[in-house]
Amino acid sequence: MNLSQRDIQAFLALASQKNFTRAASLCHLSQPAFSALIRALETTVGLRLFERSTRHVLLTPEGEQFLLSAQRIAAEFAACEKAMRATAQLVQGRVAVALLPSLAAGWLPPVLRSFAGQHPGVQLQVFDVLSEPCIAAVANGDADFALAAIRADTPDLRAEPFCSDRFHLVCPANHPLAALDEVQLPDLAAWPFVHLARHSSVRQYLDAAFFPQTMQTLVEVEQLATVMGLVKAGLGISVVPALALFHFAQPGLVTRPLHLPGMDRQIYLVRRREPQLSVAAQALYQLMQQKRPDFSHIA
Repeated sequence: MNLSQRDIQAFLALASQKNFTRAASLCHLSQPAFSALIRALETTVGLRLFERSTRHVLLTPEGEQFLLSAQRIAAEFAACEKAMRATAQLVQGRVAVALLPSLAAGWLPPVLRSFAGQHPGVQLQVFDVLSEPCIAAVANGDADFALAAIRADTPDLRAEPFCSDRFHLVCPANHPLAALDEVQLPDLAAWPFVHLARHSSVRQYLDAAFFPQTMQTLVEVEQLATVMGLVKAGLGISVVPALALFHFAQPGLVTRPLHLPGMDRQIYLVRRREPQLSVAAQALYQLMQQKRPDFSHIA
């Protein structure tokens, strides 16, 4: 059975008005066109829905039964239209984004504050995980897009450069390295080093830069906040990307830029090639591109 929203509206109009002229006017149709629509509807359902006389238009018993279904269908149409309008106008919706913890903790909150202020009805979900889980979240459909330090260009995923950041030494303010005007790679090898875990993109960049030199690894940890605490306690030094420097804006700590060839870490914006982003996800995607991190003020 092929019924349209127009069919249902015409039926309900005639059922309520009990008059072809008034019902046709409600549907913005001429009376002949409206009558033809009702006849076509009865032909489609295979039942006579209205009893017609010169004075009355009444529902048949079958029409009374059809009325219940028509009212339910009309309510579903109305709810669907309302939901689609709300989605199109960003009154409602859902966006999930996966990104590196350093981005999630420092750069993301002001971006989400701006987005939520404009679209308070949109639900937000954030996965603050390392690069490989970021990519997996997009590939699995758990996240709409991701910011990761992996260029995941595959038949299913596409990646575009988002931003890059340089690496910085962090050490106690009274450490001998804090007095140097420019810190070189060999300067770091002599001191106990607090490392991030081997599966982090920061560690992978550092291992590549220091190879084949060895470092005096004091300890490996998972979280940048732990790195900060250990360095602040004077247990060792570390190297972190500019995106993470907010963790180290602490009394007693200093940061120094490292000018090392090939040590700019590239961050990529990764999304699925198909399907297209939802309206809400596209809005956050564009806002993030407008508010990319800017490190031009950092020496």
